[in-house]
Amino acid sequence: MTRVAAIDCGTNSIRLLVADADPATGEITDLDRRMTIVRLGQGVDRTGRLAPEALERTFAACREYAAVIKELGAERIRFVATSASRDAENRDDFVRGVLDILGVEPEVISGDQEAEFSFTGATKELHADSQYLVVDIGGGSTEFVVGSRTVEAARSVDIGCVRMTERHHPGDPATPEQIAAIRADIEAALDVAEQTVPLREPRTLVGLAGSVTTVAAIALGLTAYDSAAIHHSRISHDQVAAVTERLLASTHEERTRIPVLHPGRIDVIAAGALVLLAVMERTGAREVVVSEHDILDGIAWSIA
Repeated sequence: MTRVAAIDCGTNSIRLLVADADPATGEITDLDRRMTIVRLGQGVDRTGRLAPEALERTFAACREYAAVIKELGAERIRFVATSASRDAENRDDFVRGVLDILGVEPEVISGDQEAEFSFTGATKELHADSQYLVVDIGGGSTEFVVGSRTVEAARSVDIGCVRMTERHHPGDPATPEQIAAIRADIEAALDVAEQTVPLREPRTLVGLAGSVTTVAAIALGLTAYDSAAIHHSRISHDQVAAVTERLLASTHEERTRIPVLHPGRIDVIAAGALVLLAVMERTGAREVVVSEHDILDGIAWSIA
């Protein structure tokens, strides 16, 4: 049993998992799992740089996480940074800040590495004889991974919920023209993904990350976010379509009244839901298996 700390810093959120991992049984026991919306990718698609205020929000979360890691006594730490810091000109400022606070250097990983971690985290506790298409919808990018026991094909494309929202500025609510523009971007990215990953072959679709789990929570009619109820729930195409239509047609004020919707996702959740719906339409999936275990769990296993 090894006590590890995994940190995943994406475009929209930074997350921490401190857990005891047992490679002999394939089980991870959570000690602390938390998420902070920091919007590190604020404006990166437009400016190519990490904004000073976004860096400070991220460093504040890192200071909080450092205290948790110290208190729980994790033996090993791994900090993985994904889309926003991968794209930014000034990512050295980010690297230095994290190193000063946590004592480890953030690894700015490739989309393919991100996909492999996501696949491991999502499928390790599922039946290994199945074929999976794992889809991880992040803030800046979405990863597609096909495999059973190991990754067979993977591709990362730039259609995250934050990137789509900042690029197309959907209104309050979104207009048909704005929705069509977002859909066109998503479909073009799916064409690119399909050059590497066979999206249309029958297999189990597994969906990860905040956009997917939030859509699931809304579809399930939860009055409070409940990880246990969401984890391994099966959400049909019709449910995803209904939730997506509701989110695109709603105002900001209406979305604030959805009890399971984190305040940091209110402005980007409609775009994230639209990505999920487009993926289900492209793949022909009748349902998505929703996983609360994702890249964080994959990072934890990589150091266990």
